[in-house]
Amino acid sequence: MTDDVRLRPKTAAETAAWLPVAMAAYEQARRDAGENAEQAAVGRRASEDQYFPDGRLVDGHLLFTVEADGDDAGWLWIGPMSDPANWYIWDVAIHESHRRRGLGSRVMQLAEDVAREQGAVNLRLNVFGYNTPAIRLYESLGYETAAIHMQKVL
Repeated sequence: MTDDVRLRPKTAAETAAWLPVAMAAYEQARRDAGENAEQAAVGRRASEDQYFPDGRLVDGHLLFTVEADGDDAGWLWIGPMSDPANWYIWDVAIHESHRRRGLGSRVMQLAEDVAREQGAVNLRLNVFGYNTPAIRLYESLGYETAAIHMQKVL
């Protein structure tokens, strides 16, 4: 397990470089979850338009580089929902080369600390049903299922 895990705020330049990478991953995740290419692209554009107008993150949200022993190990995007007491993990990722070292769990704990510091009373997230490892991680950290969307391909 990595001992030195930190959240470092991304600079404007880092955010600009990160945005197309993260949004492409989000679009692919939507496709992997069953949306067609057009639906996934519409969802991506809606997210970008809402949270990154002009390519900059909306006020009140926080975007971090996850650093593990000084290396870029992933990212965390966290911020309030419509009620500032309810915070949301909008995106979290650990790079493949840093997985299975306990970083996901540590980053989630750091996310909870950030949310508490901002006055949050709860923290929510979305995980696509096919992402079993993430679901197991979140359940091990005490997250409970709040809603389930189901589908059947015809």
